[in-house]
Amino acid sequence: MTAPPATASILIVEDEAGIRRFLRAAFAAEGYRVVESTTAHRAAIDAASHKPDLALVDLGLPDLDGVEVVRSIRAWSPMPIIVLSARIQERAKIEALDAGADDYVTKPFAIGELLARVRAGLRHVIRGPSGAQVLRFGNVRVDLGARTAQRGDVELHLTRIEYRLLGVLARHAGMVVTHRQLLTDVWGPAHAGDTHYLRVYMKQLRGKLEEDPVRPVHLVTETGVGYRLLDDD
Repeated sequence: MTAPPATASILIVEDEAGIRRFLRAAFAAEGYRVVESTTAHRAAIDAASHKPDLALVDLGLPDLDGVEVVRSIRAWSPMPIIVLSARIQERAKIEALDAGADDYVTKPFAIGELLARVRAGLRHVIRGPSGAQVLRFGNVRVDLGARTAQRGDVELHLTRIEYRLLGVLARHAGMVVTHRQLLTDVWGPAHAGDTHYLRVYMKQLRGKLEEDPVRPVHLVTETGVGYRLLDDD
């Protein structure tokens, strides 16, 4: 597992004092620096002045919806943004992700899961915008640059579309990627609603790359929202 940078800082945008205290203690114990904002207005100022490595944003803020915080940060910064909210509807998740969030964790949450999502977000920062060129999971190795793939000693044939799909997922490894984003990046804006394309190609990819395609552990479905690539980092 890749460790976070020694000086990684987290912006916590949360109006509930009890949750802020809990998160502050958990992140401090892992060696992160923490900046706290209680309103959307304050979050915009703190994000610009402190320039954190990652933002954790609650949606239910007292002055504005947290989605507006996501949009305002994303307008100028590529920093990973994880939404933390009690809203469980798929529509709320999709709205936040389409606004620019990289991931979504629903309250109540397990701190271990949240920390894992944060580490995944910070790995994305370390890798940079090009993402990982070589993916390794299970006994599979995929070189996205050379467009070669193997399972053990067996060469796999992946199509051009399958490599492009994996490339988009790899750029956000560990994070959820919405149907719309995948379709737009791989097939173009005109196909943003063609989710059946994704179902077909993801089934093909799982058949080639997963040990058990019926119970995938690396190409994971986020029901109603999108997909997540879990590698072996």
